[in-house]
Amino acid sequence: MSTFRAIVFSSVVAGFIVGLVVTAAQQFGTVPLILKAEVYEKAAEHRHDAAAAPQIILVHDHAEQAPGAQAWEPRDGLERNLYTAGANILTAIGFALLLGGFLSLRSGATGVRPSWHEGLMWGLAGFAVFTIAPALGLPPELPGVPVAPLLSRQIWWVIAVAATAAGLGLIVFRRSIPAAIAGVVLIMLPHLIGAPELEHIETNVPSSLSHQFVVAVTVTSLIFWSLLGSLTSAAFAWFDRPASTIRA
Repeated sequence: MSTFRAIVFSSVVAGFIVGLVVTAAQQFGTVPLILKAEVYEKAAEHRHDAAAAPQIILVHDHAEQAPGAQAWEPRDGLERNLYTAGANILTAIGFALLLGGFLSLRSGATGVRPSWHEGLMWGLAGFAVFTIAPALGLPPELPGVPVAPLLSRQIWWVIAVAATAAGLGLIVFRRSIPAAIAGVVLIMLPHLIGAPELEHIETNVPSSLSHQFVVAVTVTSLIFWSLLGSLTSAAFAWFDRPASTIRA
């Protein structure tokens, strides 16, 4: 099987499995916390509506004349879970394609097919780059918690991810003191600049609930990246076997 097909097949298999596992983990971890936070969010919206009743009546009349003005969202229950599973599977496949590309390059350079142990290390690196580094400045937030403008958060997130990936690359692959120092500086740079945040945050979502959510998201992400790295590597080694081995 060609290397390209091995990357695609291994990514689809690993992404599908990991997406389903993470979706199941979310049902016990993050989803209950989100549902609790939505209760606080809706309660705050009701109080705000009651305080501005005349204005809301006019807006409601206008909304009736313009159906479909409100943003669509899936219904709670099976529909919401199916959309969540689909998003998780697609996300896992996308990251698995990146991992498969790196594994194929490493395999071509060394002549040795990657093991699941090596894939686990790559997965943990992805966890550090895409979860730990951004979360140090922009921790996951529950519904109902005010946050800084989306564009500024996205820009800082991309900078943090890119700097962390480049810094780890210098430390791991260059293996010299100047490269290690440069790598550490790169990793620290986004946090020295500081993530965008609001000066004053007013929310009725309990801080304990937010802390639980951060822990749940971090644990779920660790499961995601550990499984994704291990399964992608194992599947790639299977699909990238020589033709003579497959026929045997």
